[in-house]
Amino acid sequence: MGFFDKFKSERDVAKEEIKEVPWHLITESEQLNEIEKESEKKTIAIFKHSTTCGISKMVLRNFESEFRTGKEEDNLKLYFLDLREYRGVSNEIAERFNVRHESPQLLVLKERKVVHHSSHHSIEAQKVKELA
Repeated sequence: MGFFDKFKSERDVAKEEIKEVPWHLITESEQLNEIEKESEKKTIAIFKHSTTCGISKMVLRNFESEFRTGKEEDNLKLYFLDLREYRGVSNEIAERFNVRHESPQLLVLKERKVVHHSSHHSIEAQKVKELA
């Protein structure tokens, strides 16, 4: 950790955490309509992450490491939600898809429906790839 790392905001830390995997950021509730529509043609995974939770950070790193070790699936699109910054969007995801909010949490959508969801140490990139 360098001297200037002390001065990074939570948002800067979150951006660094999501660099190496082809994440698409969710920042607005309106995006959920597009994501649902996309799920008619592709498998969609939504990773809900808390930037202030050590467990969430560890699970995210494990997911990204596991995801990078395999080939990227063409029929899969990954979305990332910083739920600390966009808590309202996180709440809407829970309500819209009828899945209780947890953090960290992974939802997989196909044909506008949740076909898999997991949280904490049950989150696995391999499961997402199997569903793609």
